[in-house]
Amino acid sequence: MSGKKKRGSARAVPRAYGRLTRHERDTVQRMLERGASCRQIARELGRSPSTVCSEVASHRFVTAPRERRGERVDASADLSAACPRLAAWPRCCNGCGRYRAIGCKRRPHVFYDARAAQLCADSVLVSSRRGIDADEPAAAARLEAIRDCLRRGLSPEQMAARNGGPVDLSPSTIYRWVSAGYDGMTNMELRRKVGYRPRKRAACRAATRHSARRSHAAFLALGEDACAAAWEMDTVEGAREDGACLLTLLHRPSRLQLALPLEEKMLASIYFSPFSPTYF
Repeated sequence: MSGKKKRGSARAVPRAYGRLTRHERDTVQRMLERGASCRQIARELGRSPSTVCSEVASHRFVTAPRERRGERVDASADLSAACPRLAAWPRCCNGCGRYRAIGCKRRPHVFYDARAAQLCADSVLVSSRRGIDADEPAAAARLEAIRDCLRRGLSPEQMAARNGGPVDLSPSTIYRWVSAGYDGMTNMELRRKVGYRPRKRAACRAATRHSARRSHAAFLALGEDACAAAWEMDTVEGAREDGACLLTLLHRPSRLQLALPLEEKMLASIYFSPFSPTYF
């Protein structure tokens, strides 16, 4: 076999993830400042040139004039009248001979900014997941079915199709739509949701404050031999409503570990455990 590499084998392998990451956007901004071409940036990222071109064109932000600072420029906007550099690649002021366009009298100044581009892309992801995932007639039919069931006094559990109801949605989806206020609905129409007071739960017990004699510094002051032969003690708690817990004991030299059940999360329960000095 020949030891020669095939032409184009050194190129980066395209990634399976379709969206650009923050690191890739930082690379785009850095290479734009160096005056790299679209194909050079695409080769560095392992992306297609059209992806890089669309990314830069869609995330250009105005820095001057001041009253338009931070404004996002649409990809279809024609800014060729302001500067020939904005008519073709890179379509932004990054990499211009003037640092950050200082002293340039042309307006507007538009720059590609990786941080702002990432925030903009994240906001699109969030907004695309809001609302109802259905066309307008289907969404209207489902909302009307939910409203009709609410008039009849049915709960979301009774409306759901999995429980034999007329609405082809899960109970959690119905609760979410009503809480979001779709079609003017409110939680006041759900009798069980507003007809009972919220349950009162026991407040978490504050951590016990120990004196300096029981601190880790006092333990280290005992000396290396005493520390190496010591037993480590701790407790493992369960649910808040359950008062029982486990007393764990670790023998440092042998790595032997014991777990003893305690009836209560109290110091008195440890005194009466089999390993307490007061037990014998």
